[in-house]
Formats: sequence, C-alpha cells, structure tokens
Amino acid sequence: MTSGFRELFVVIAESAGALIGLLFVAVTVSQSRHEDRSKEIGEFRASASLLAFTNALVVSLFGLVPGNGFGYPSLVMGIIGVVFAAAGVRTTLAQPVKQQRRGRQLLLIGALLAVFGFEIDEGIRLVHNPFDRGALGVVGDVLIASLLIGIGRAWELVGRSDAGLFASVRRLFNGNASVEGH
Repeated sequence: MTSGFRELFVVIAESAGALIGLLFVAVTVSQSRHEDRSKEIGEFRASASLLAFTNALVVSLFGLVPGNGFGYPSLVMGIIGVVFAAAGVRTTLAQPVKQQRRGRQLLLIGALLAVFGFEIDEGIRLVHNPFDRGALGVVGDVLIASLLIGIGRAWELVGRSDAGLFASVRRLFNGNASVEGH
C-alpha cells in the first residue's frame, strides 16, 4: 500500500473512532423521540449511524495491520451491512403506515445498500488482488460515504431535524425556519 492510501485509512479510522464516541454521547443525551416516529424506526436509524461508523473503523483498522489486506474486512462488513439494511426493510414495513416514514427510510436503506454493495464488490476484487489501487480507492470513497451517512443519522439524534439534501434546500429558501424531522 502506498503512503497516500495508508494516510487516508489512518484518517478514516481516527475520524470513525471520534465519531463513535460522539454518537454514544448523542444517544445518551437524546431524551425524546419524535411523537410520529416509532421507537423501532428511531433505533434503526441510530443503529445505522453506529454501523456506518463501525464499518469505516473496522475496515480501516484491519486493513492497516501489516500483512492484512482490505479485501476480507471490506467483504465481511459489506455482508453485515446488507443484512442490516434488509432488517431495516422488515422493521419499516412492520410499523403502522403513519410511523414508517417510507421515503426517508427507503433513502437511508438505499444509501446503505449502495455503500455496502460497492464494499462487497471491491472487497472481492481486493481478495483476488490486494494491490489493486482502483479497488483501494473505491473502498476509501465508500468508507468516507459511510462516515457521511453516519453523521447525517447522528445529526437527527442530536438536532432532531432532517439533515437530508431536500430539507437543507428547503431551509435555505425558507430562511432560518426549523425543519423538524420530515
């Protein structure tokens, strides 16, 4: 691995570790959930944040161990992530329609499936060729995306507002009006 990739994965691991610590604080101080969101959906979204951060941490740390590669950690975490996303679909559909918030849930589940799907694909490439610079670059990009997904979900816990693109654009056009978790 080149020093550039090594530095990238060290920064990703450090970022993920710090964000996991902040997530624990956010979950601890978050005292209430939205009245229109089920407990299960809220827990799924908080768990998605933890999984996203843990994904970046695990793949980076195992890949940085001398003699290890990034292939198997990417493959294993990708499979875990796909199973988690499938459970999210089940959790969402098991809720009353009013509490499902399907649009946001499907967006989150789709983002998770994209991240973990790419991770599985590149993990397989790296198992066969641990020095594939293209696959290493994609894994780095996927781990950064994983951190961003986790940050968005953590923001929902702390800020109790939607951190998504559309809510942010609405907020820009509506001034400083607060957009509660839609």
